[in-house]
Amino acid sequence: MDIEAIGKVRTLGPKESALEIDPAFEDGLHGISAGDRLQVLYWMHELDADARKILKVHPRGDATRPLKGVFGVRSPMRPNPIGVSSVCVTRIESNCIVVTGLDAHDGSPVIDVKSG
Repeated sequence: MDIEAIGKVRTLGPKESALEIDPAFEDGLHGISAGDRLQVLYWMHELDADARKILKVHPRGDATRPLKGVFGVRSPMRPNPIGVSSVCVTRIESNCIVVTGLDAHDGSPVIDVKSG
């Protein structure tokens, strides 16, 4: 299975990020407007191979809570570190979607964007 990144995340400020979409996929942005809600799927690229083997975690890193399997929590620890965020579009600038609400790190590869 091959997954091709369609762009990258760029942090613009504490609450605002840009999804820099590769020009080859720019036509896919047609119809997206300020105020739209989107689901952004991204690759958590800073997670190393050892962390991807962890299958049980304490929810929210709180050791007082019992361990749960990673498929039942929103932990970044997972075999395929795919993140998803619900975001709000603030503006479109050429091939960039500027959003709020994204919890991806700067440089994270964007896998997909869906109407949300």
